[in-house]
Amino acid sequence: MKIPAIKRLVESQTLDALVEAEAALLDEQQPAFAVEGEDEGEQLTHVFAAIFILNHIQDTGADFKDALREYTKKVRVSIS
Repeated sequence: MKIPAIKRLVESQTLDALVEAEAALLDEQQPAFAVEGEDEGEQLTHVFAAIFILNHIQDTGADFKDALREYTKKVRVSIS
């Protein structure tokens, strides 16, 4: 997971475009825009994170940094 790649997605893509990219990656297809990552798994992680962050920003009014912090908390809980 690379935070700069996630930030670029949050700043450059809409929520709808990210959801479409998620579906494309899950179907082993190329998304309509470039997603950074060494492989499809990392690309999907970046898209998942960007979707979570955009939703969190819309739901709570948080800024990117706080929304990213919430995402990383969830990741830490899921792997512990």
